[in-house]
This record gives sequence, structure tokens and C-alpha cells, in this order.
Amino acid sequence: MSATPRARELALAAAVAAQDKLAKEVLALDVTSQLALTDVFVIASAPSERQVSAVVDAVEERLHTLGSKPLRREGQREGRWVLLDFGDIVVHVMHEEDREFYDLERLWKDCPPIELPDADPDD
Repeated sequence: MSATPRARELALAAAVAAQDKLAKEVLALDVTSQLALTDVFVIASAPSERQVSAVVDAVEERLHTLGSKPLRREGQREGRWVLLDFGDIVVHVMHEEDREFYDLERLWKDCPPIELPDADPDD
């Protein structure tokens, strides 16, 4: 089983929104074979708490236009690792240092990546 088309649509929109706010190393993982709670993890990082917050805001705004609101938001106050749970997808926006430390990519290495468009460096 793989991620639903709706989950893929939301993951792509979240990734593009994060890239638009200059998030780094944006990736999406299809976690359906490992988790029953969600289909896709989107992971992005930023160099400062302020930029983490900007990326989170951009992702929420973009997904809101697609009719999706977060069911839960964790870590907003600290601004180091914010988790947005949209049901079909979970978005992790992490400070670069925290992302390196927790290394979610290693923890979920058995999950296939979902292809995302490359961020345009000219934007």
C-alpha cells in the first residue's frame, strides 16, 4: 500500500510552500507501510527559529487553500521543531541543528521517498 493521491497532493503543496520560504533539505517519505496514523512525512529544516516559524506559517496557509487544517500543532512556542499533523500528512519543520541531531531520515530509512520538485534557486 502507498500514500493516497490526496496525501501526495498535500505533501507536494507543503514541500513547495516550505521551499518558497527557503527551507533546506525538504523531503517527503511515504510512511504508509510503517504507520497506520498517516501516509506521508514531510521534513524540512531552517537555520533559525524565526525562519522555522515562517516556513510553518507558509505550509499552513498553502494547505488551508486546499481545504486542510492542522489537527494538531506541537512545538510552535519553542520554534526549534514544529510538528503539523494534517491527518493524511505530518509536516516536521526543524532547526538545522535539531534535524542533524535527531536524523529522522535515518529513523525512517526504510520508507520510500516521494519525488518532489527541486527548489528554484532563482526564486
